[in-house]
Amino acid sequence: MSHLQGQTAIVTGGSRGIGKAIVERLATDGANVVIFDINEEALSEAEQSLQDKGLTVRAIQADVTNRDQVTKAVQDVMETFGSIEILVNNAGVIRDQMFYKMSEHDWDTVMNVHLKGAFIMTQIAQAHMIKQSYGRIINLSSTSALGNRGQANYATAKAGLQGFTKTMAIELGKYGVTTNAIAPGFIETDMTRSTADRLGISFEQLIEASVAKIPVARSGKPEDIANTVAFFADSRSGFVNGQVIYVAGGPKA
Repeated sequence: MSHLQGQTAIVTGGSRGIGKAIVERLATDGANVVIFDINEEALSEAEQSLQDKGLTVRAIQADVTNRDQVTKAVQDVMETFGSIEILVNNAGVIRDQMFYKMSEHDWDTVMNVHLKGAFIMTQIAQAHMIKQSYGRIINLSSTSALGNRGQANYATAKAGLQGFTKTMAIELGKYGVTTNAIAPGFIETDMTRSTADRLGISFEQLIEASVAKIPVARSGKPEDIANTVAFFADSRSGFVNGQVIYVAGGPKA
């Protein structure tokens, strides 16, 4: 439990779903975890529920696409904890639509949150990591990066995060900062529930259809992703850099 003791982690979009599971896992492993999220209500609920479990978790409302807000939030973290060892770029949105009907706004929204958000967060956090010659940056991609009907924007953003991951690994590795990515397959979250709504089927039907294609014969849970984040975040994983792990229950999406 104590191998992350004294370390500080920032998890963007950490108030629900996969993000919240990551926050809980890192905090359980001993880290001081700070959630950055734009949703004030969800943020407050997540902070309280995790603190009620005796975990060291703090919440800061911040829009990851706004450099001024991120700069202020990171400064707050540094003043409180004195360092940032782990950054998890998890914040994301979906605006699913068939490409011929996709609006420019839906395209820009997804690109901004996933790619611009990761760019701003990483650029600001890595400056502190380089000074301390240590850091773990973990980006959340998706099996959709391989292509997915109705998700031209999301698939492109998630594929972009993989290129971003590999480039950061090359540029930051010599400073003791590793960068890796996780590409989840079908995970039971509010986001996949909204996919069922878009398809006009029940969530249970979507789960059943998805499990039929997964070799391990079950759907993924947020904790499955949190466990992989914990591996990348570990100081003992320092020779693992620039990698993308598909956490999907099998070799394909």
